Amino acid sequence: MSTNSRTNSRANFSNNEIHDIATMQNSGSMSSLYYDRSLADIFPPHLLKKLGLMPWRVEQVVSEVVSTFLLVFVTCGAAAISASDQTRISQLGQSVAGGLIVTVMIYSVGHISGAHMNPAVTLAFAVFRHFPWIQVPFYWAAQFTGAICASFVLKAVLHPITVLGTTTPNGPHWHSLLIEIIVTFNMMFVTLAVATDTRAVGELAGMAVGSSVCITSIFAGAVSGGSMNPARTLGPALASNRFTGLWIYFLGPVLGTLSGAWTYTYIRFEEAPAVNKDGSQKLSSFKLRRLQSQSVAVADEDEFEQIQV
Repeated sequence: MSTNSRTNSRANFSNNEIHDIATMQNSGSMSSLYYDRSLADIFPPHLLKKLGLMPWRVEQVVSEVVSTFLLVFVTCGAAAISASDQTRISQLGQSVAGGLIVTVMIYSVGHISGAHMNPAVTLAFAVFRHFPWIQVPFYWAAQFTGAICASFVLKAVLHPITVLGTTTPNGPHWHSLLIEIIVTFNMMFVTLAVATDTRAVGELAGMAVGSSVCITSIFAGAVSGGSMNPARTLGPALASNRFTGLWIYFLGPVLGTLSGAWTYTYIRFEEAPAVNKDGSQKLSSFKLRRLQSQSVAVADEDEFEQIQV
């Protein structure tokens, strides 16, 4: 039936109109071919591949810029408003906001760039071979760019507030350094578990990481500010022109993510799949339910396609 409809619709055009349509289609394909060749001449594919700058990786970098921008905009904006007037946003409210924005970004762009949003996290993934080293500088540039841009946007929209969610030590510097190491350890331990271990429930990665960020920031906020992220600290520091104890928020998160990733890598073990007597592999109840739901979805799609035909 669809073939007859296409034939009838074509018959409704005159010969001249058909010729014009064919000419437009051919010119469009030729212009597209010329455009592709122009890009290939300007950016040779072998050069882009060698540098690790293929288009899909550019999309990952843009994803990191956007996600880090939104992370810093929400967390630092909530912290700035809370510091100026706690009747508007409480200490608990800003911690919850930070955890929720992490969760939202993981579910939004985690399938594109991994939703690192944190130079220390990117470093830990690369050190333990979960991320290619060639992309690390581009991810760092994207994360710091997003954080700095978000901070200066906050400076414009929250005027006359001058302290834009900066993280500064409250007490001796070694207290804040130790707190940052421990809370970042917790965050990275959870992140590596749900992001790289196939036995973990990957669908809940966003909830797990966001909850860990929320819980640790509630505790660490009163001592160190609960940064856990060098980009989240550097951006507001530049916009607010406050650099007290800045080194803490570079060293602490790096040590925390590396130690957290190492610890989970050490305790992680791969079990051999259980086998039935007939030689078939046993499946956990979770995996079995997933396979059953997928098979039902495929069967429904096939039935729907048959009905359409």
